[in-house]
Amino acid sequence: MSQKIIIDCDPGIDDSLAILFSLLSSKIEVLGITIVAGNSPVEMGFENAKKILAHIHRLDIPVYCGASQPLKKEFVNALDTHGSDGLGESFLEPIPDYFQEESALSFLSRTLKKEKCSVIAIGPLTNLAQLIQQDLEAFRSIDQLISMGGSYKAQGNCSPVAEYNYWEDPEAARLVFETCDQTNRILHMVGLDVTRKIVLTPEILAYITELDPKEGDFIEKITKFYFEFHLKQENLIGCVINDPLAIAYLLKPDLCEGFLSYVQIETDGLCRGQSVVDAYDFYRHKPNAYILTKVNVLGFFELFLSTILNKKTEELLRLPALLKENSHD
Repeated sequence: MSQKIIIDCDPGIDDSLAILFSLLSSKIEVLGITIVAGNSPVEMGFENAKKILAHIHRLDIPVYCGASQPLKKEFVNALDTHGSDGLGESFLEPIPDYFQEESALSFLSRTLKKEKCSVIAIGPLTNLAQLIQQDLEAFRSIDQLISMGGSYKAQGNCSPVAEYNYWEDPEAARLVFETCDQTNRILHMVGLDVTRKIVLTPEILAYITELDPKEGDFIEKITKFYFEFHLKQENLIGCVINDPLAIAYLLKPDLCEGFLSYVQIETDGLCRGQSVVDAYDFYRHKPNAYILTKVNVLGFFELFLSTILNKKTEELLRLPALLKENSHD
């Protein structure tokens, strides 16, 4: 049976790849996509989501605009990472005549209370924090809550200790973790400890293009800017595609390993956005999160590529060698 999900996101290059991945999976039913300000302003994220849906002929999936600002902090986009259009300066054709009058918050509230549905949050957690403030029952009705965000031991990507999604709206992230604690929920934290290992290299991109020239050309268009950013910023040949791992983890949890822990989010100062993981049980506090620490990189890419290219795993003959050649371990 397919798993029903809502994708809460801020497209964004890797968000767009996650949307593509989820909609091409026969094991997922996407009930809707909610947009939050993050990598791009909310209006731009809305337009980018439509472009991805149009690419795979899935404009039947509704997209809803959500929070345009963090709860308290000033909005700081990440267009320096994702390009001036939020999609790698691919400047894809706009999709006209497609708009939802309903807000993201209304859609989340209405849908979560009537459907058994998971939320895959791959942007700042502002929409979910607002849901907590306005309809706690709906938040408590979420089946699985998976958040691409945070970091346990890995270096941050917008400060030495902070991952962007939690740094962008730390008050929202803190509220979501605190509410999970108060309501005895576990948030699955797909953080930089595992996502930094998911590197799309030029060789893997070329292999995608070899197997499916149309899909390869599309992915190259939206990731070229991302490749250039990672080379300049981190001296990395390739780009880290964080968000698709959250989808892969939903589909196949045994791709990753981790541990249960109590997590708090710092909201201000030098460590703004840091996810403080009580790994050694200093506080003797019950866990509110499952922290991913290890990932099967080959398993991820087998699942990702077989899904987006409609191939069997056995057909991806060169993939293991490509990953071995580009191992960062």
